Amino acid sequence: MSTQDTTVNGHYGAEQIQVLEGLEAVRKRPGMYIGSTSSRGLHHLVYEVVDNSIDEAMAGYCDTVNVTIHQDNSITVVDNGRGVPVGMHETGKPALEVVMTVLHAGGKFGGEGYKVSGGLHGVGVSVVNALSEWMEVKVKREGKIHFIRFERGHTAQQMTVIGETEETGTTVTFKPDGQIFEELEYHFDILKQRLRELAFLNKGIIITLSDERSGDSRNFHYEGGIVSFVKHLNQNKDILHPEPIYVEGNRDTTVAEIALQYNDNYTENIFSFVNNINTQEGGTHLSGFKTALTRAINDYARKLNMLKESEENLSGEDAREGLTAVISIKLQNPQFEGQTKSKLGNSEVRGIVDTILNEGLNEYFEENPVIIKKIIEKAIMASRARDAARKARDLTRRKSALEISSLPGKLADCSMRDPEQTEIYIVEGDSAGGSAKQGRDRRFQAILPLRGKILNVEKARLDRILGNAEIRAMITAFGCGIGEEFDIEKARYGKIIIMTDADVDGAHIRTLLLTFFYRYMNPLITAGKVYIAQPPLYLVKKGRESWYLYSDDELDRLLTRIGRENIGVQRYKGLGEMNPEQLWETTMNPEGRTVLQVQLEDAMEADSVFTTLMGDKVEPRRQFIEDYAHRVRNLDI
Repeated sequence: MSTQDTTVNGHYGAEQIQVLEGLEAVRKRPGMYIGSTSSRGLHHLVYEVVDNSIDEAMAGYCDTVNVTIHQDNSITVVDNGRGVPVGMHETGKPALEVVMTVLHAGGKFGGEGYKVSGGLHGVGVSVVNALSEWMEVKVKREGKIHFIRFERGHTAQQMTVIGETEETGTTVTFKPDGQIFEELEYHFDILKQRLRELAFLNKGIIITLSDERSGDSRNFHYEGGIVSFVKHLNQNKDILHPEPIYVEGNRDTTVAEIALQYNDNYTENIFSFVNNINTQEGGTHLSGFKTALTRAINDYARKLNMLKESEENLSGEDAREGLTAVISIKLQNPQFEGQTKSKLGNSEVRGIVDTILNEGLNEYFEENPVIIKKIIEKAIMASRARDAARKARDLTRRKSALEISSLPGKLADCSMRDPEQTEIYIVEGDSAGGSAKQGRDRRFQAILPLRGKILNVEKARLDRILGNAEIRAMITAFGCGIGEEFDIEKARYGKIIIMTDADVDGAHIRTLLLTFFYRYMNPLITAGKVYIAQPPLYLVKKGRESWYLYSDDELDRLLTRIGRENIGVQRYKGLGEMNPEQLWETTMNPEGRTVLQVQLEDAMEADSVFTTLMGDKVEPRRQFIEDYAHRVRNLDI
């Protein structure tokens, strides 16, 4: 074979190797740098720019950050920090230009510019530049205002001085590139959640978000920091003690802040952060927190003689029932691991957090004996319920994957066993279940009909939850356990599809199921395994033609295009109104169906919504309905 042969003939030589210079690599593979080119990646651009301003705040040089969404969905981020350096760099270009155009260039690598940094890899703002149609940067520094412009990562206008000033700070304006992103519209609510989170984690900083499209604006400023954060998370819950417990301390260059408060709910709610990054998979700081908390509660339970010598220690689960906590660690060289790089791996942090929290809790408990008694009483009640739950759980545990007899009787299982290729429909009622069983493809589709509404898990402990026959049937069918014992590797199906009627009862059942999955089988949601079926709302017939329509908008468009003469419109109230063939054709056939994947965009907001909608308090629920009533599209009265 000659050296001139190309890859067509199987040759793989030097001429096939592409060297992607600088930011071209980012434009070629944007997902490697910002996760995706969907809405999530679009919003990530803003976070990267804001993180630079927050790093200035953590270093003590900035106390105000303003974010503006413009009419054309361009974004401006302004801070009053020191301003990006503008002097000449060793490359012969101004430092400002280097920072904006070179990957891994910035003040976070040498250790002098920043002691602590939120930016993980230092690729932040240059990646934003690469993925923007244009970017303009103004730097107020050393008495002058410096300006530079880029287009798709390339310098379009060299840095020039455009004025004088006594202020310092950086202003970055960018417009995401339509050649890169599938969606270009910024959502105020998504940005609001992250900016509020940053304001909580950096007490005293003022962050504003303004939307020129709607005129909406918010101001986030929390002198209480993470104490305010915990109060916010518990705002619609009945709390066991009026003020959160706050502990802070440092060892060498590592600083730990912890705030915690118990409520009368039955689930724990812990959020952990490292250098402002949400460590959703936890890590060593979370392990240290759990160990210290469990030990401190058990020590005091013994000391107060609330636990007898003959009784076992309270478990970590018992000690954390009804707990809301925020753990915020700031350290110099975080090492992240895990699938999404959101798990802290530094081994020394476990001991640091353990020691700081242990000392802080002992001091607090000595001064607040009434509060610690309440906490221990709740943990002891949780322990008793856990024993009862263990007995109920044994009923739902499958001894082996081959032991089909242990599956619930009403489950119509599929013949295939590979979870990647199988799916289970959770169906409301026996009549819909019957249609689904007849209409399905038995090879890969399983059907589990539910009789009536499942228990509202927001208001019940695990022992009562496991006593509910419908919930037990689901746990057994899914095969992956529940709560602390949950193991997604044992899941028997790759997709879990909720299929309910398009009416108020159907919506209620769907919400009850989602509450259960969120609270007790959360990894199913984060792994993208939970879906909602979309059965048609209407069957429209004209002569021999017929159409299935899935929304009121589709119906309006159809009636506008053909008029209303000689047209029959049937509104489906329930799945049982469709025969098996119709149900397969419209809702279950993978070739033509529409299913919505349930995604967890914001864990804090999700917790708040489930508490509001499914909890005991009426007033927050009424307020929620009033706030969102205008968005209702299809009201069934």
